[in-house]
Order: sequence, then structure tokens, then C-alpha cells
Amino acid sequence: MTSDNPLLVLRDKISAVDEKLLKLLAERRQLAIGVAQAKMATKRPIRDTERERQLLEHLITLGKVHKLDAHYITRLFQLIIEDSVLTQQALLQKDLNQTQLQSARIAFLGPKGSYSHLAARKYATRHFENYVECGCLKFHDIIKLVETGQADYAVLPIENTSSGSINDVYDLLQQTSLSIVGEMTVPIDHCILVAGAADLQKIDTVYSHPQPFQQCSQFLNRFPHWKIEYTESTAAAMEKVAAMNSPTVAAIGSEAGGELYQLKVLERHLANQQQNITRFIILARKAVEVSSQVPAKTTLIMATGQQAGALVEALLVLRQHNLIMSKLESRPINGNPWEEMFYLDVQGNLRSEAMQHALRELTAITRSLKVLGCYPGENVIPVDPA
Repeated sequence: MTSDNPLLVLRDKISAVDEKLLKLLAERRQLAIGVAQAKMATKRPIRDTERERQLLEHLITLGKVHKLDAHYITRLFQLIIEDSVLTQQALLQKDLNQTQLQSARIAFLGPKGSYSHLAARKYATRHFENYVECGCLKFHDIIKLVETGQADYAVLPIENTSSGSINDVYDLLQQTSLSIVGEMTVPIDHCILVAGAADLQKIDTVYSHPQPFQQCSQFLNRFPHWKIEYTESTAAAMEKVAAMNSPTVAAIGSEAGGELYQLKVLERHLANQQQNITRFIILARKAVEVSSQVPAKTTLIMATGQQAGALVEALLVLRQHNLIMSKLESRPINGNPWEEMFYLDVQGNLRSEAMQHALRELTAITRSLKVLGCYPGENVIPVDPA
């Protein structure tokens, strides 16, 4: 029997088309896996940016026939291409490191719904068929869980485009024996979350982790009467606000996390910067090798001593070997007042000849040098059509 409501009929048709799209996306991913297997045999790089550009240009031309906007097609297929690249990278890494682990225990900060939880789930779904989520109250607890074998991987935020480096995590990296085995970037969209009926003017207390408060300081300045209360994570803040069920309290966190606690969004996009992105690192007990077919990043920690020009001399070593440094961070050395440890992210594979030469030279001119990990770069910079 046909429905009398034409809107319901149209919605049913849209749902049917959406199901077809999902099947086609799954089919495309399977083809990407086939491409990765072919590239493993021929040792060709995973990314072919010229091929990606040609593909986008071809799709835009086809889209014009169907009256589809070029910007819409570009955004959509950039996301599909990113998924293809990361799927292929994961397959190459699994083959190189002979990873047979089908399930893993992933440790992260906070209860379910925290940004770290969302990042952990994103990493786990790409690399494992099954996974167990292990929420922790503190960064130190996350690392201990992996060090003692109670979890397999630690997911830790390391820096944010708005609030900068997360110093507590950098300090923990000085002390742990774990290796960095991966990274990922996660877009952050902070929201004001409330339970039940409420509005911004009725709120008097806001709960969240210190990082969102830093990242949303300009928005918060509009409400100087709000009392700021810190929690161990954004998820802990949501949990508290849901339990209080009061129109005068709110949490700052993600919309997806708020849904887990039946909280509703009063306002979105609170961050000072429009592009608010957090970079996460993945730690494990065993280091990984990175295929020469994928972009690699190596993270080092070194102490140069206090003589004049010591840091410059060390950085010149990287320049001489054409190694690009993408991050330099300094932190105090515990127990040595006024002395600092330097963290460096270098674009390069630990197994490459250039990196090996650079490490030997750095070892000779620094007080201490340690490789924290070499891992695949998962920041896939999209290609734009010509």
C-alpha cells in the first residue's frame, strides 16, 4: 500500500539510495586493499598525488553533467581518498611487522565520550577487528596500563592547534620505555552541553577538562559570571552534568560524547580557532618498522648541554642530511634546574641512510639521544584539482 504522505515516500527512496552508497563505499575500500597488495609486490609508494589530482578533475567534469558542484565533489572525494590511503598504509604496516593481533586493548583518558575515547575508537577500528576500551583517569595511568601489559596500546593527546603542546604528556615521554607506533589528528568541535531545558543565561557553572577551557577562552569571556570547574576529562564533565540534571550547570565537550549521556547542545563551534585539531600519538611496548612506501615520522628526545650554539649545531645535522623537522619542543629536565630536554619530530624513516647518518652524528655531539619511535605519518594532506 502506498503512503499518502509524499515526504515519507521520498525519505524511503533516499534511505534506499544511501544503502547503495554504503555498499559502493565498501566495494571501493576492497578495491583499495587490492591496490595495496599490488603495490606491495611492486614496491611503489602508497600515494600517487598526480593520479589523485587527475581523478578529482575527471570526477568534477562528470559531476557537471549531473549538475553537481565542484567544491562538493572535491570535499567528498578527498575524504574517500584519505580513507583509501590510510587503509592501504595499515595493510602495508601489518604485513611488514607481521601483526597477527586481531583484537587489542586500547587505553585512553576518561570515560566513554571523551575526545581521547573518540580518537582511540578511530584508531582501533582501522587496525583491529575487535578491541577492548580501557578508560583511565590520568595520563600516567594510561602509560602504566600498557607498561604492565594490562593494555596493548595507549592513545595520548600531544598537541592542539589552539592551546598548543600538552606538557604533561611530553614529560611522561621522558620516563617511559614505550615506543610511539602511530599518530592521528582529530578535529575538535567543542559544544556547550546541558541536561534538559536550559539556556546560556541560566547557567552559572561549567565543567570540563582544562584543555577545552583554554581552547574556548574567547567564548567563555562572554560569560564572566560562570564558575569554571575542572574535571579529569570532558567525558567526566558530561557524566557529572547528566547526573546533576540541573538547568544551571553545563559541560564543554563533543556532541557525539554528549549523546552518550543524553545531553543536548546549546551552542557549537566554541573554540578560539576555527580549525581546532588535536594530534594524538599511539604508544606500545614494542617499536614498529615503517614501510619505505609510506611517509614516516621519527620522534627524538635529546639533551644538548648548555654550551653556546649546541642546539643550532644539532639542528644543522638534520639540514645537512636534508631531513625536515616538523616539531621542536623543549621541556625542563627533572632534577636539573635550568636545563632542558628537546623533543624533535623529523620527517624521515628510521631505517633510511640519511636518518642513520644523522643519528650517529647527533650521538657524537649531544649529551643524550633517544629515539621515541618511528611511525607512519597519518596526516593525509588532500590534493586539490588544478
